Amino acid sequence: MLPAYRRAFALLRLPFSLFLMPVFWFGLSALREPFSWSRAAAVFTILHLLVYPASNGYNSYYDKDEGSIGGLKAPPPVTPELLHLVWLFETLALLTSLLVGWPFAAMVIVYILISRAYSYEGIRLKKYPLLSTAVVVVFQGAFTFLMAQVGAGATSAQLFEPTNLQLALVSTLFLCGSYPLTQIYQHQEDARRGDRTLSLRLGIRGTFVLAAVGLLAGALLLGFTYWLRGEPRSLLLFLLATGPVVALFSRWCWVAWHDPTQASFEWTMRMNKVSSLCLSAAFITVLLLSQSH
Repeated sequence: MLPAYRRAFALLRLPFSLFLMPVFWFGLSALREPFSWSRAAAVFTILHLLVYPASNGYNSYYDKDEGSIGGLKAPPPVTPELLHLVWLFETLALLTSLLVGWPFAAMVIVYILISRAYSYEGIRLKKYPLLSTAVVVVFQGAFTFLMAQVGAGATSAQLFEPTNLQLALVSTLFLCGSYPLTQIYQHQEDARRGDRTLSLRLGIRGTFVLAAVGLLAGALLLGFTYWLRGEPRSLLLFLLATGPVVALFSRWCWVAWHDPTQASFEWTMRMNKVSSLCLSAAFITVLLLSQSH
């Protein structure tokens, strides 16, 4: 029994969940007023160690991937034990989120329900390229950005301040650029299941074009918003930290444009790791500097 649960646990893909860290740090860095660090730590734990892994596991349960998936080059077979772990992680997420506060708990419930609708075979939003992309970029972007702020204790005035909402939109634009890239090596598997993902519809070159447009739009809006907020230092930190991301993305785009086989699992995971580390470093630095005043 234990080995079965151990194999199922791998499909929760906890390390892959950490690739979503930048949105959390971005949300906190946008708060100009001091917040509760203890609440923020609880939110980080709930999202990255419970909610996201449960979502990963639920998606794997219905996808039953035979090829590489995010964070796992050779995933183990799906068994009923995986669903047991998903229920356990979701229950723990809901119970602990109530300790943070009911507004945060309500947002966690919404996120879990949307995640289930994305994967569940009776609804399967993943089958619809535009709808599934919109759901992912909004809920893993702006919604999570605001969820982190709510969990940390932000007031309504802070949440709905115009430049804060613009930064929430930036997080969604960045997801518009990065999310299709996570599907780029799964075209054959998605087609076999009947999931017409946006990346599959666009093809490899089209996916890179969409990614470039989304990332550029997000960066331009970010720069404009930092200028409105009188935070040129934050923009400079962002530009310095994302230099390696731009260089790696440009290199990957060039290579895959001429050789489609390079739109691979290895390249995707490398891109995820570098972008997650660099963006997290940028937003953590902005956060520490802003909270020190």
